[in-house]
Amino acid sequence: MTTPALTPPAPAAPALTHARVVRSEWHKLWTLRSTWITVLTSTALVLGVGILMGATYTSDGGDSDVDTVVLSLYGSQLGGIALAVLGILVTAGEYATGMIRASLTAVPRRLPVLWAKATVFTTAVLALTLLTNLLTFLAAQAFLSDTDQAASLTDDGVLAALAGNAAGLTLLGLIALGLGAALRSVPGAIGAFVGGVLIVPEVLGMLPYEAMDTVVRYFPTQAAGVLGSAAPLPGAASPAAALLALVLWAAAALAVPALLLRHRDA
Repeated sequence: MTTPALTPPAPAAPALTHARVVRSEWHKLWTLRSTWITVLTSTALVLGVGILMGATYTSDGGDSDVDTVVLSLYGSQLGGIALAVLGILVTAGEYATGMIRASLTAVPRRLPVLWAKATVFTTAVLALTLLTNLLTFLAAQAFLSDTDQAASLTDDGVLAALAGNAAGLTLLGLIALGLGAALRSVPGAIGAFVGGVLIVPEVLGMLPYEAMDTVVRYFPTQAAGVLGSAAPLPGAASPAAALLALVLWAAAALAVPALLLRHRDA
């Protein structure tokens, strides 16, 4: 009588943790060509426009009363759109390719995928925009050093404005990410971002009602503008209130797709 050979047990599958989901999303983000295109476009716009503004600035021109940080980071208005597109591609792009089904199959609880995407996007964009802002400000100051716009990183409010601009762009990108996850369509989310975030507050601001002026102060783009200014803006919200408003907008934009993920198929 022979004893049957014992088959060794199969190794246990590694536990699914938030850290592993984040690592997967980080790898996914940086292996996409669209990530590099949007990131490089944003950086080039901010840096290029900043150098252009510094190189062409004259003290007797129309920008002498503009905040130095705002003047240096004029390109962030365009760069922010590129980062918003990146946020939309991070979520809606997966629905367009069908990759989202594989992601949600690997993570059945679903919500960790959304939180991991938001975590990876926030970390990458905040670091990128902060570094770009520092380089752009220093590059612009190479041309502005002999003008009335001369400033240094140690001046009051400069570092806070550079960091605030980075935080504002990051939170605007998170709003776009949430729109992409909710609408599951790249063109639809881009249209919703441009229309709802960029155009609607401008339209509301033209209405002849004082209450509208108060409301518009706390819309995303207006709040981000406050965070990116070294000097207080007249008639604008305080930096703390603007930051809180942006955080709430981003939280609301992520809450909608979180609810949809729990009650709707991919």
